[in-house]
Amino acid sequence: MKPDFGATADDYARHREGFPTSLFERLGEFGVGMPGQIVTDLGTGTGTMARGFARRGCSVTGIDISGELLEQGRAIDRSEGVEITYRVASAEDTGLDSDCCDVVSAGQCWHWFKRDRAMAEVVRLLIPGGRLVIAHFDMIPVRGNVVWATERLIEKHNSEWRLGGSVGVHPWWLREVCDAGFVDVTTFSYDVAVMYSPERWRGRIRASAGVGASLDADAVACFDDDLALTLATDFSGTELRIPHRVFAIVARLDAL
Repeated sequence: MKPDFGATADDYARHREGFPTSLFERLGEFGVGMPGQIVTDLGTGTGTMARGFARRGCSVTGIDISGELLEQGRAIDRSEGVEITYRVASAEDTGLDSDCCDVVSAGQCWHWFKRDRAMAEVVRLLIPGGRLVIAHFDMIPVRGNVVWATERLIEKHNSEWRLGGSVGVHPWWLREVCDAGFVDVTTFSYDVAVMYSPERWRGRIRASAGVGASLDADAVACFDDDLALTLATDFSGTELRIPHRVFAIVARLDAL
């Protein structure tokens, strides 16, 4: 499956919940996201992680292959009075100068990259002693909850989708981080609940890899009708409590 998130850019910008403020507060404990730091955010999408750093006084460049998502990010930035530089490029070949930034971040995207090449680009971009942040913000399916039911519907409508059942932690990235020469590696995770209306939840799922980013318009509409019926039948109410798990790896590039 090769999703095109640009195909669902409007839903992506309107309905996908960004990383919580608490993540950036935690990253600050590691000296990440300090005022004046230069940050490159890979796979930035609509800039949710980049914006978190920019709000804290960082100079941020967001990298993504989707011009449609970056246009949505610019619109959000204008509405919030935030300044971010966006660049259409891949994580594997950003086109930026070597040793150009204090922090490289990758939020909810490391699994989409050609990771050996992306890691080589991270090492090239960072100054000695610079920090890498790989972060996830995953909705958590528990048998019978709305996430679990939604994932069953995605599997029904998209046989190629294989991303369900996440527990929200990704320890397999640690080997890649250590092999690339990073030290002082720290991981942390914690849970938060995000409230969605049924309409926003439908939009959030249309903006996912298994639906709007990989199905044609007719198939998306068919899925959305199915999800609407499921919500009305099994999860009636004005708000849905969606459990999420924040997971992050923070590591320093060895200066030696």
